[in-house]
Amino acid sequence: MQDPTHSPCVGRCRLETDDICRGCFRHIREIRGWGLLTPEERRKILALLPERRLRLTEAADSPP
Repeated sequence: MQDPTHSPCVGRCRLETDDICRGCFRHIREIRGWGLLTPEERRKILALLPERRLRLTEAADSPP
């Protein structure tokens, strides 16, 4: 069984000007500090990712 607070990194890192990776949808601060976070802090970040992914994906798909 995989640790529920494993890194969500998918190995396709691409930071945009907002400093959010379009591979895992974490902010650069969340990525850099991941190893120092408690399991509870990691779970909080993981809970934010689906909404963040949806918001950023929808924004990218919107016509200019």
